[in-house]
Parts: sequence; C-alpha cells; structure tokens
Amino acid sequence: MLRRAISSAIVCLASLSAFSVEPTAKVQVMPEDQVKAGMHGVAYTVFEGVTPEAMDVEILGVLRDMAGPQADVILARLHGKKVEYTGVVAGMSGSPVYIDGKLVGAIAYRIGEFSKEPIAGITPAASMLEIDAMDKTPEADVAQGSSRQKQQVSRASGPGLSGGPSEQSGYANLLKPIETPLVFSGFSQETLQLFSKDFASAGVVPVMGAGSVSNDKQPEPLQPGSAVSAILVRGDMNIAGTCTVTYLDDSHLLACGHPLLQSGSVDMPMTKATVLATLASPENSFKIVNTTEPVGAFVQDRRAGIMGRFDRQPHMIPVTLTFHGVSHPKQFHYEVLNNAKITPAAMMATVFNAIQGMNEYGEDTTYRLAGDIAVLGYPKLSVNDMYAPLDGSTPTAYGIALSIGERFSRIYENPYDTPKIEGVELNFDLVPDRRTARLETARTDVTEARPGDEITIEALLRPYRGESILRQIPVKIPTSTPKGTLRILISDGDTLDKMHRVTGPMSHHLDLGSTIAMLNKEHTNSEIYVSLLEANPSAMVEDKVMPTLPLSVMNVMDGLRGTQDMIVVGESAVDGAATPVDYVVSGSQIITLTIK
Repeated sequence: MLRRAISSAIVCLASLSAFSVEPTAKVQVMPEDQVKAGMHGVAYTVFEGVTPEAMDVEILGVLRDMAGPQADVILARLHGKKVEYTGVVAGMSGSPVYIDGKLVGAIAYRIGEFSKEPIAGITPAASMLEIDAMDKTPEADVAQGSSRQKQQVSRASGPGLSGGPSEQSGYANLLKPIETPLVFSGFSQETLQLFSKDFASAGVVPVMGAGSVSNDKQPEPLQPGSAVSAILVRGDMNIAGTCTVTYLDDSHLLACGHPLLQSGSVDMPMTKATVLATLASPENSFKIVNTTEPVGAFVQDRRAGIMGRFDRQPHMIPVTLTFHGVSHPKQFHYEVLNNAKITPAAMMATVFNAIQGMNEYGEDTTYRLAGDIAVLGYPKLSVNDMYAPLDGSTPTAYGIALSIGERFSRIYENPYDTPKIEGVELNFDLVPDRRTARLETARTDVTEARPGDEITIEALLRPYRGESILRQIPVKIPTSTPKGTLRILISDGDTLDKMHRVTGPMSHHLDLGSTIAMLNKEHTNSEIYVSLLEANPSAMVEDKVMPTLPLSVMNVMDGLRGTQDMIVVGESAVDGAATPVDYVVSGSQIITLTIK
C-alpha cells in the first residue's frame, strides 16, 4: 500500500517551468515500524549557500502519538561539527533523513528551550505523503474544508503550540515544531515590536533584517535538503518564511515537516533561497536567508508539512499606498498573501511601517484617509476616515493600522464565503497639524416644535489649539414624530456606530455581502451627526435597520430570533443631519425638545 502511494507520488510530469529541479528518482520510504533505536542515518540541510550538507543521525526511539492521535514522532540525536555547534536551527525543519538510502522523514521538532544537545523530532515520511492525496481533493470540497478550518485554526497555532511560540504554556512542552523564521525586510524595529505577537500567534518567529526577498536567478537545482521560502509579502516591503525541502519530483515538493500557518489549502508564492549564514544562539539559532527566483506556489499547509506545486502561479493581493500633502508625494507598492490567518496582521504591519517611514511623520500630523478594498463579486469596501493624535498614548499610525486590520478581520471572519480580495488602494493626505476637536456643548434655538418643523442645532467644538468652532445644523422634525419629549443626540461618528454595531455571536453569522454593506454604512469621524432618538424599539436583521417598529410587529419579530440573525434595541435612532468639520471629532451630547 505504502509503496503504491510512493510510486504515485514520484510520477514524473513534463516540466512546465524554466527553472531547474533535481527530481528524487525511485525514492524508497522506510516504514515507521522498521525504525529502531540505535539505527544510524544521514540528514541534509543548508548551513551556508545553496548546497545541502550532511549530518549524522542516531535514532533514539519513537514517541507514539506525540504530535497528535496516530501522529508519531521519531526522536533522534544529530551529530556533526556544525550542528553540534548551532544546535537544532530555525529554518532546518523539513531536512530529509535517510537510513540505508530510504527516506525516513523530515526533521521538524526540537526539545524545549536552551537545549545543550542537538536532539530533534522527525515527522515520518508516510505522514507527509498523505498531503499529496489531500491536494487531489475536488476544488469544491477543498474550498468548503478550508472555510470550516478557518473557524477552527483561529483558536490554535498548530500541533505543539500554545497560541504561538511567544506565549507561555501552562505545561512542560517537551517537543515543539522548529520555528520558521519570518524574515522582515524593509521594516523598522518598532514595527516588529508592535506586531510580532500577531505573527507569533500564527506559529512563526519574526526576524528583522535577517535576509531579503528578490527575484534573482538561482541556477542551482532544488534538491532534498535545499532551502525553500514561502512569501507572505513582497514588493517595497517583504516578509518571507524559510524551511527545508524534504522530497520533490518534477511536479511538486514537500517541505517543513510541520505546518507553516496550518491554514489547510493555501496559495502563497514558493521560491528558491540562499542561506547567507546560520546564526548560533543558546535561545534560538536561525538561518539568515535571501529568497530568490519564484518556482511555483505552496498549495497545502497541513499538520505534517507544506506542499508546493511547480505548475501553479499564486494569487496575491496588490496593495498601493499613496501619500499626498508632503514635499515629495510617495507611493508604496507591494503584494500581500490572501489568507484569513495572516493577512490582517500583514496589512497592519505594512501600513504602520509605511506611515512611520515617511520623513513627514510626526505625532502632530493628521491623516485624511480615502480608499477602498476590492473583493471579487461584491461592492468595494470604502475606507474613508480621518486620524489624529487624541491623548498622546497611542501612535496615530498604530490607530490607522488597527482600523485597517479590523476591516480585514471582519471580511475574513464570515462563515459562508472565502473572500478573494483583488486589490487595496489607500490614499493618505498628510496635514502638519493636530486637527482634533471635542464637542463641548450643544443646544437648540427653540424648546418646543411640531412635526414637520425645521429647527437649528448649535454645536460648540473645542479644538486642540485655537479658537472654539461653532456649527449650526438645520434639522427637520419628521412628520411621524409623536407628541411628547424628543431626545436629540449630537455626536461623533463612532458613538453613532456603536448604537447599531453588531457585536457578539451575531457578528460572526453575517455573510460577506452583509458584512461589507454594514462596514460601508459606518460614519466618518470628521463630521458632527444629529440623530433623533425615539422611544420606540428597532430591530436589525443582518445589515438592515428597521426603526420605530409598532409593538405588534416587534412581538412577531421577537419570535423569529431563533431562526434569523436579529438584535432588538429599545430605542430608535433616526439620522437627522450631519455637517463636516475637517477635524477628528469626539464626544456627544443629548438635548431634549417638546413635540406638541
């Protein structure tokens, strides 16, 4: 059975690429039950350059169910001058292990922290070869499985990880996957410090400046033991993770021996890589890597490893950031992986890094943001807002990044559709001034009114510095307004959005179209809004607001809560009017009016 699987896996197809691959011909696999303590073999990895070097392997035994149910790990001690100096290295995962010329598996695990011996865990080859069968699943099944899995993997980072390598687990972790060094090129140290926890939660270790991403040609063929990279961001900023090739033929390769992101079906660029040096460290040794020419796409990211195909071209999200209002207008162009687990963090890090990289950046700078996120098959998601320092504790660039990241998270969190994001365009207008204003007081020109009357609301705003700002806002009282006391809310956009924002379990039930529609209805924070609050219940079904419902209708709808996504609030907010102020507005006031 196993031999038939191997024969199927090594069928040679006509090469569809212009790069060189050295196929593994007639590979034999040593079944796990034949691996015994005391056996000796050899493993291959790249310590420097592109040529794999041999390490002696001494089998110590087999740890049953160590990586999960029916997922054994072979324990081995590595010997050799270099590996005994560096220990088990981040980037070494996937290094193939052979005994008597037969493939045993891939080095994929290491022992705890500060280990004095190069003892490693090996993922059996048979487990990795199962990934090939998964990739032959019909596309519809793969898509459904990927959608379901996204809901599950958001709570975990893979076998042996407790929410990511940066977190402290409440138990002794004997073996854990060798970290894949996530190389940031073109990023500041502050960016890395702020967002490392977001990337670490996906099971990868950020390393700043330890390599670069390019399209340089690398004529040497890929072979078992070669370094291979997965690209998460490429362009004016780059993020790449590198591990080692375990097995390859003319059509595909297997690498890592453990998941990179454990996202199931993926679509990320696959490239060759050159190891500049291997840095030894008592805490965490890692390889310094330059990624080079593209060779296809990684298509599977599973428990036992990742699989790449040479005949695939990955789909990435093109991103353009344009900065105006500066001495020299500037643009940043790059592409980001389309992945629910990593894209929000990648977008936050890149946007923050680009803003802070501007010479004009400062904590007294205000940013007007206008742009959109294009999702295939849906209206564009509008991104329009204004950002300025509010209290000095949070950098403005960080607030902008969080806002962008939240939009991507909400796009991906829907349980019905796998979004294909076609592009992101963000335009920033920089103003060298802290343009914030707080709503101090609000009043009306009358105390009584009739339905259909037009009244004037006066709002007084106190800017960060300078004279007070007075705005007069005409508002018409709806003809349907009942007699009695009418409460009028004068507020910023965020206050108004919070009244109707869907939170809790319902927020995870909206489909993608409803999520985008709801986000497009959110108010900007550079205007003053006047809303009429009526003491009538309102309901929200999906992204639709149904205000001032009669009690009889509300009673009927209340009985539908178990069958529909619906929330009910005891007060209706009817949009009255709004006026732009070109300041980041904060605060709210409620005034009352007698309706006769």
